[in-house]
Amino acid sequence: MMRSNGIHHVTAIGGGAQRNLDFYTRVLGLRLVKKTVNFDDPGTYHFYYGDETGQPGTILTFFPWAHVAPGRLGVGETQETVFRVPEESIGYWVQRFVEKGVPHQAIEQRFGETVLAFKDPDGMRLALVAVPGIEAEPGWAGGEIPAEHAIRGFHSVSLLLEDAAPTGAVLSDVFGFTEVGREGTVVRYRAGDTAIGGIVDLRAAGGFLPSRPGAGSVHHIAFRATDDAAQAEMVKRLAENHRLLTTEQKDRNYFRSVYFREPGHVLFEIATDIPGFAVDEPAGTLGQALKLPQFLEPHRAEIERVLPAVA
Repeated sequence: MMRSNGIHHVTAIGGGAQRNLDFYTRVLGLRLVKKTVNFDDPGTYHFYYGDETGQPGTILTFFPWAHVAPGRLGVGETQETVFRVPEESIGYWVQRFVEKGVPHQAIEQRFGETVLAFKDPDGMRLALVAVPGIEAEPGWAGGEIPAEHAIRGFHSVSLLLEDAAPTGAVLSDVFGFTEVGREGTVVRYRAGDTAIGGIVDLRAAGGFLPSRPGAGSVHHIAFRATDDAAQAEMVKRLAENHRLLTTEQKDRNYFRSVYFREPGHVLFEIATDIPGFAVDEPAGTLGQALKLPQFLEPHRAEIERVLPAVA
């Protein structure tokens, strides 16, 4: 059996760069751990938000395109991205969302857990889950959120699919997840004892409209691989057991990645834990300077001229 491999990061599409930065660092209190560019479209930022060190399982990233059209929720897409907060902090977050005018729903129960669903300025579907016993986990206190109420990485993602079973087979066989519960049309999978980013919910919605990517949409979900060898073993399992082929490995500076479309058409990535976000700047100053991969450094002046100013 493969070892359990939870979520490494989630990458989404946003609107204006400054608005995106303000919401995730100031309203939600995440740390900007890396400010770089889309390697395939260097005229666009790529923001990475996470905990103090940007550990896998805490990272939400964005491509902010100022004039991108809104996305449409549909099958073949991530429906919701869910964060963990201490159980006693959920009341704090309700009050904060009211004060900041953040659209949110009434608190509800899912799989016996207390959930507060909300949306970002582009309509991206997010939620907080109150998790008991995580108060001692470190929380980033460099923003506006007191450390005791800070977000503690991902709880889960939920995928909207025509049929959940083929995707569940990939989660189980390739990433080491196990089905642990069902609630209505939702099937919950858990990656062993992985606490951060260890849950994927699959919602079957046969006959629903297909998704349309845009602002507020998740571009892809990345799962963890310890290193290149672990990643290669997953690639082999995908090909041999599921007839799914990945891209060639791509060096993203902070991890190395392969990509594939899972059976429900959601774009999945397998990203290595190494080398991490401190590879090109000290941990104490993560996210402060614009970092570029070596192949783009000769074009820095041109890239900085095109990118919108953010603070």
